[in-house]
Amino acid sequence: MKAQPVAATERIAALDLMRGFSLLGILLINMLAFHSPFSYIDPYSWFDGAWDDEVFVFLDIFVQASFYPLFSILFGYGLTMQFMKAEERRQPFAPFAAKRLAILLIIGIIHAFLIWYGDILITYAITGFLLIGMMRIPASWLLGLGAVIYAVPQFFFLALMFVAVGIDPNFYTGMQEVQNSLAAYPTGTFAEIFSQRFDDWMYSNNPVYYLELIVRILPFFMIGAAAAKWRLVERAKELTKFWRILGISTLAFGLVLKATPYLIDNNYAYSYLQDSFGGPIVAVGYASLIILAAQNARAKKLFNPIAKAGRMSLTTYLMQSVIATLIFYSYGLGLYGQVDLLTGTWIALGIFAIQLIFAEVWFSKFKQGPIEFLWRKASYGRNFEKSNNSKE
Repeated sequence: MKAQPVAATERIAALDLMRGFSLLGILLINMLAFHSPFSYIDPYSWFDGAWDDEVFVFLDIFVQASFYPLFSILFGYGLTMQFMKAEERRQPFAPFAAKRLAILLIIGIIHAFLIWYGDILITYAITGFLLIGMMRIPASWLLGLGAVIYAVPQFFFLALMFVAVGIDPNFYTGMQEVQNSLAAYPTGTFAEIFSQRFDDWMYSNNPVYYLELIVRILPFFMIGAAAAKWRLVERAKELTKFWRILGISTLAFGLVLKATPYLIDNNYAYSYLQDSFGGPIVAVGYASLIILAAQNARAKKLFNPIAKAGRMSLTTYLMQSVIATLIFYSYGLGLYGQVDLLTGTWIALGIFAIQLIFAEVWFSKFKQGPIEFLWRKASYGRNFEKSNNSKE
C-alpha cells in the first residue's frame, strides 16, 4: 500500500499536541530554576519541605530531561516540513530559513538577558543553522548520524563520571553562587538582577558547556528531520502498530534508566545516565503515546486546549518566563527562594492553566499566536500579507 499523509489539520493537531505537552513538562522543570538556585545545588538534598521528596522523585523520573528532547525533535521536524514544502514549490529554502532563525536568535537574546537566563531559543537558532546544511541528507543517514553524534560523546562523558565518582561521590554545591542568587532575585534592583541573570547564563553557556549543549541538541534536530522526511506523524494511522511497540518499549526501558539514581545510587554518574540516556528514550515513548492519542477522537477533543497552547508554542514558552519571573523576582512579588517544591509545582500548573485559557480565547479571534504573528511578519517582510492569506 502506498502511504498517504493525513489531512493537514490532523497533522498539525498531532504535532501541536506534542508541543503543548512538551511545554507543560518544560515549565514543570524550569520552575525549579525560576524559584530556586537550581543550577548550583545538590537537588537530592536541597529541598526539605513537606512532600518535596515525593514531588522531586516524580519530576526527576517522569519529567526531567524528557520534554526538551521531544521539543527539540519537533523543532527539527517543523523546520524540515518547511524545507519539503519549499522543495515542492521549487522555492529557495536556505535564505528564508536563515532569516527566520536570525530573528529567533534575536528573540532568544532578549529573553535570556532581559527576562530569564534559562533560554533555549539562542541554542535552537544557532543549531538550526547547522541543520539547514543537512537538509538534503537522506533520512536514514540523518537518523544514523544523529544517533552517533549524540551517543559517542555522551558515553564518553558517562564513563568519566563513573571514574570521577570513585574519587569524589558528592554533588557540587556553589554556596557563593547560591547566596548571590538569593540576594539578587527577590530583593535586588533591575540592574542587580540583570547582572545575576548574565552570570547565571554564562555559568551554563561558557564555551565548553555550550559546545556540549549544541552537540546534545543537534542530534535531536536531525532525528526530527529524519522523522519528517519519513512523514511518521502524517502516517500515524498506517503506523499504529509501530507507534504502539515503540511507545511501550521505550517507556519501559527509559523509565528504568531514569530510576537508576533511586534504584542504585543517587550520585552524579547515575544522574547523568538518567538524564542523558533515560530522558531522550522516555521522550520517544511520550511522543508515541501522544501521536496515538491524537488519532482518537475523544482524546483529541479532551486534549484540544493543550494542542492550542502548543500551536502558539513560542508565545507559550516566553509567557511562562514572563509570568514566573514576575512572581519570583523583586520587580514582581519577590517570592524567589521562599516556596517549597510542591508549591512551585502547583504554581507551574496554575500558570499553564492560565495559558490554556489564553490560547482558547486568542484562537477564537486569531489564526496565530501573537509572537508567532510578529515572527512571521518579520520573516516575510513586504510579502507578509500574501503569506498570511495563504491557505498553507
